[in-house]
Amino acid sequence: MVKHGKRYNAVIDSIEEGKDYFPDEAVSLAKKGATAKFDETVELHMRTGADPRHADQMVRGVALLPHGVGKQMRTVVFCQGDAMESAKEAGADRVGNDDLIKEIEGGWLEFDVSIATPDMMGKVGRLGRILGRRGLMPNPRTGTVVPPEDIGRAVEEAKKGRVEFRLDKTAIIHVPIGKASFDEQHLLENLSSLVDTIMRSRPSGVKGQFIRSAYLTTTMGPSVSLDVASVTTLTVE
Repeated sequence: MVKHGKRYNAVIDSIEEGKDYFPDEAVSLAKKGATAKFDETVELHMRTGADPRHADQMVRGVALLPHGVGKQMRTVVFCQGDAMESAKEAGADRVGNDDLIKEIEGGWLEFDVSIATPDMMGKVGRLGRILGRRGLMPNPRTGTVVPPEDIGRAVEEAKKGRVEFRLDKTAIIHVPIGKASFDEQHLLENLSSLVDTIMRSRPSGVKGQFIRSAYLTTTMGPSVSLDVASVTTLTVE
């Protein structure tokens, strides 16, 4: 049996079994439950009414968190010509084409987001088996395949706090919203931005209730059940 500290147990005791909490209450409880010696990640988990077996019910997208995710996002850009300079000016960590592809084929994977221009995807495609299983493959649906004139914007968004969300095989969405060290208000604003984007991404094929349940949790802390009606009405002001 895992033994927990006094602070963790105090939080567990303060979470009422069977109670769904309003977003601000859940954020506060989640922060209190982060008792590890490292800065724990705060995550949102939402169980949906979508069926991932059907293409018209797949939930996938990108949300921009106003306060970031608490880590420096390392970006690489596959492009050529003038787009290379635009990517560098926007702060991309690595910019290249054939040389960068060869380096990744050789085992280099020290980045969090990859972005490409459409004209490079024919070459980048051969990295599918390497990047795809790690969730690093550029994809138009997640805004990481963009025309050369949009490279700068795409890099800036990735560096600021861009998170991807996607329905898993069990119809659940798991997304980080920041770190336990964040102010409660900043976590709440990140949560609002994420939920607003997810709700706008509801597929037309989903019938009935879209979000069935939602929880906030930290890396090592207890989960806190969210009031679905309250969390699904969160919007970006």
